[in-house]
Amino acid sequence: MSGTTGKKTERLLNLLIMLLVQRRYVPKERIRSILYPGTSDEAFEKMFERDKDELRSLGVPIEVGQLDAYFDDEPGYRIRPDEFALPAIDLEADEASVIALATKVWEHARLADATTEAVRKLVALGVPVDVSALDIVEPRLSADEPSFDVFLEATTERTPVEFSYQRSGETAPTLRHLQPWGVVRYSGRWYVVGLDTDRGAERVFRLSRVQGEARRTGEPGSYDVPPGTDVRAVARRLAPPPTSDRTVVLVRAGAGHALRRNADEVETGVPGPDDRTAWDRLVLSRGIPGAADEILAHGADVLVEEPARLREQVVQRLRAALAADPHLGQAS
Repeated sequence: MSGTTGKKTERLLNLLIMLLVQRRYVPKERIRSILYPGTSDEAFEKMFERDKDELRSLGVPIEVGQLDAYFDDEPGYRIRPDEFALPAIDLEADEASVIALATKVWEHARLADATTEAVRKLVALGVPVDVSALDIVEPRLSADEPSFDVFLEATTERTPVEFSYQRSGETAPTLRHLQPWGVVRYSGRWYVVGLDTDRGAERVFRLSRVQGEARRTGEPGSYDVPPGTDVRAVARRLAPPPTSDRTVVLVRAGAGHALRRNADEVETGVPGPDDRTAWDRLVLSRGIPGAADEILAHGADVLVEEPARLREQVVQRLRAALAADPHLGQAS
């Protein structure tokens, strides 16, 4: 990341974590002393208001309240974990950019390190933290697409992006120009949402279909996201709908929380492949978005019972992975 963008991203990440990991409202002056040290009154007010607006535009519910219910004192701020957790919608992960990654894409090395560093700094400064608040969903998501960082950084700094994109059924990629508004995970895939400047309309692009290297082509801050834009709603409206096949899976007890949230039926204590752990049977009437990817992401904690074609697809991909690296099949 560039220096300016990196500092902004780190500040937003620190603000998110600071408000998320504390159980009580955090006074504004406390936030200022820790995250905005050395700023003037005017500079702090502008930066703090801009950062709050940025987080809220990405779907982060910042709550404002009084520190003492009996006195009309300085307001404080917090993010309630239960409000920030995933709602029961079709999206696999509903936050749109770096803020989502802070809690959901722990396997993405750069931001996993940034999250750890942010918590470390807060602890070193004497901020009481409840790190369990960060455990909103299982750390199962990953972002392996090579273009992911480019779109994430462009979203944060509001920089246009140019890239080659090959749609399903096309014989060759086409050059596209986008003002990215956010990055979301929908139907088991990562998408970038924004304004397609060639067509003058909002569009959604699947990152796995970006060919070659995506390139930033303008200056930071060269465009604004339309007021009231909900990138999650845009993704749901424009991206291909998730599968509607009924799916039945066995899930190891204590695992598969993302699947459990969307399950229509849960049968506990069912026989599993081994006697060492307890298993539950989950029925998902609408199926699983990006089913094979989602199942494989849970490793040995999830087994497919039906539909048969999904089970066979998962088995084939596991066999292919084993053939590519025989060491995967050896016991650790």
